[in-house]
This record gives sequence, structure tokens and C-alpha cells, in this order.
Amino acid sequence: MRLQKFMAQAGIASRRASERLIAEGRVAVNGRTITAPGTRIDPERDRVTVHGELLRAKRRLYLALNKPPGVLCTRHDPGRRPTVLSLLPAAWTGLYPVGRLDRDTEGLLLLTNDGEFCLRLTHPRYGVPKTYHAAVQGRVDPSLLPALVRGVRQGRDHLKAERARLLRATHSHSLVELDLREGKYHEVRRLLAALGLTVTALRRTRIGPIRLGELPPGKWRVLTPREVDALRRLEIPARPSPAGAAPAHGAGRRRSSSRAS
Repeated sequence: MRLQKFMAQAGIASRRASERLIAEGRVAVNGRTITAPGTRIDPERDRVTVHGELLRAKRRLYLALNKPPGVLCTRHDPGRRPTVLSLLPAAWTGLYPVGRLDRDTEGLLLLTNDGEFCLRLTHPRYGVPKTYHAAVQGRVDPSLLPALVRGVRQGRDHLKAERARLLRATHSHSLVELDLREGKYHEVRRLLAALGLTVTALRRTRIGPIRLGELPPGKWRVLTPREVDALRRLEIPARPSPAGAAPAHGAGRRRSSSRAS
């Protein structure tokens, strides 16, 4: 097995981050410093250390968490603000978020100690689809939805949704559902702001085949083997063709479904 793959499976870091640790001379095998990431080891016989600490293969964990607003997607915060790990059992110290949600965004977040799994779901080439519900000020006109799919240019970024639906619209606020693949920095908020819409709450409701469902804020559940397998089998998407966007049936009328984030 390649050294960086063993490190990722042991939960120390993603495979790419493990390669950096190796190149920096922070990893040793049987007491000898290794700097070549492609080095092969026998996990059953070789002794691998990182910063002098022995690595042991860990039981792989895959969690779905409903992140509340105000909680950070990081393992440690110097300001001692609450992090997603503070919501989990203290013994699960090797877990880390698969991607991020900003501090004020709530909803579905995956966590794992499987670095290879994490890399597959966060690498841009895989374009894992994600769904967001954005509560915005005022009534959104359905005619604006195609503009969300066409997207806007901000510097080097082309911000766009693959699909946009209007779930609810009243005089005071609206609820817009967006499907995205690329996951650029604050993409949903920036896209809506560029079109003159002010986001008041944002929630992620789906990552690939995994849905948030009825999981309460701050609570987590272990993914089933079938769910993990479905995430692993996500295919690299072809270049998307222009997609249309249409309001949901009944958009513009007050509705009680689809709770805003």
C-alpha cells in the first residue's frame, strides 16, 4: 500500500495533505524519514510515525450532521468558539468535516476519518451535487430564476446554479432552492447578492444522494454502508449543458411546506 493512502485511511489527513507531510520530512517508516510520497509499505508489519507519533489504522466512520448556525466547520478554533467536533462524542477526535459550511449557514455536513473518501467528495473534478434552501428578503419574481442558472461573473469566478426553483414567495420573504456542483467560496450568497437578493438564512439540504431529512439541528447519525457506497460510486459529471429553470407549482402563493433555513 502507498504510504499516503495508509495515512489517509488512518485518519491523519487527506491523501493530498499526507503527501505534503511526507514531502516535508514529517513522516518516518521504521524509524527512517521518508520524503517520497509513492513509498510502499506493509501496514501489517511496518511502523509509521508522524511527528514522532505512531499511526494506527482506525475504524472508519462516516457521519451526517445537521450543523446549527454559529458553529464552525473546523477541528480547532483559537477563539474557543463552538466547532462541529464539539457536537460529537469526545472520543471521536480523528474526525474532520468533508468540505465546509460557513459560520452562519446551517444544514447537512458530512464528517469522516477516511481521508481518501473526503478527497473524493471535495475534489472539484467530481462536482458532487449539493442542494441549498436560501431564505431571502422580499418577493422573488420567477423570471429571475433563469438568471441564477446562467450565472454571473465575479472576477475569475463564474457563479451559477445547475437548477433553481422558487419554493415560496410572499411580500416579506421568499424561499429559493438551488442545486450547485462547484462549491466556490460563499457561492450561494454571492450569486444571490449579485442579482440584488439579500439572504437572511441559508441551509444545505442534500449532498449527492444523502438528504438532511428530519435530523434535528446539532444532531448526527452514522451513514449506512449503502449510503457510503452510493457516495463512493458518484461519477465524474460530463460538462453540463445549459439547463432551464422553472418555478415550483404554486410559487408566489403562501405555502406552509419547505421550512426556511
